[in-house]
Amino acid sequence: MTANTWIYEALSAFPASVKDFKLEWNWHRWLIGGKMFAAICLSDSGEEIYLTLKLEPLEGDLLRQQYADIIPGYYMNKVHWNSVKLDGDVPADVIRHMMEESYRLVAKSLTKKARIELGIEG
Repeated sequence: MTANTWIYEALSAFPASVKDFKLEWNWHRWLIGGKMFAAICLSDSGEEIYLTLKLEPLEGDLLRQQYADIIPGYYMNKVHWNSVKLDGDVPADVIRHMMEESYRLVAKSLTKKARIELGIEG
């Protein structure tokens, strides 16, 4: 972890969040129920470049219009995924909101049984 330690900690703190490293993509990923909700994309030299998160299409489009450092998802579906340039000027509270929304969207896509098994729904 580097200067963005708070992002790693926040993503790992979500209930039932599992972190792994996808070597062939050079990405740190966070999953819930086997589905990715966040990724930190690394350069070949190991530098953190992007934080990639899932958002509702309209919200993602609005954020991309507001912040030059939020772009369509890096190597992902450009409608549903958005990437934040980690050396950019996106405020931490906006990034935190995006992380929460991504987690919520992916958790919501799991079956009710899976959410109960993961302890994220009673």
